[in-house]
Amino acid sequence: MFPSGPEGFDVQQLLQQAQRMQEQLMSAQQDLAEREVTGTAGGGLVRATVTGAGELVSLDIDPSVVDPADVETLSDLVVAAVRDANAQVQRLAAEQMGPLGQGLGGLLGDSGAGGPSAAPPLPGT
Repeated sequence: MFPSGPEGFDVQQLLQQAQRMQEQLMSAQQDLAEREVTGTAGGGLVRATVTGAGELVSLDIDPSVVDPADVETLSDLVVAAVRDANAQVQRLAAEQMGPLGQGLGGLLGDSGAGGPSAAPPLPGT
C-alpha cells in the first residue's frame, strides 16, 4: 500500500513492526499490573505487598513490633516496607519493559525519545 522510499524504506513494514511492539508493550503492562511483590523491613517483621500497578494490597505486621510507647518505629518500618515493595515493582517494570524500549531504538534508528532503555512510568507513581 505504501511505496518504499528512495532508500528502500518500507513504511508498511515499519507500521507493522510498531503495531507488534505496541501489542507486546500492552501485554507486558497487563502482566506487570497483575503481578504482586512483597517488600520487607525490620528483618521481615513488616511486610507490604503491592501490585505491579503500585497498589498496596496487604500489610503484615509482626505483633512483636507493636509497642504503644514507640509508634514512630512502627510507622518507620511500615514506610520502609512499602518503599521496598515499590522499588521491587520498579525493578520488575524495568526488566519487563526494558527489552521493548530497546526495540524502539532500532525501530526509530536509535533516536527514540527517552533513550533506548527508557521504560514507561508505572501508573500511580
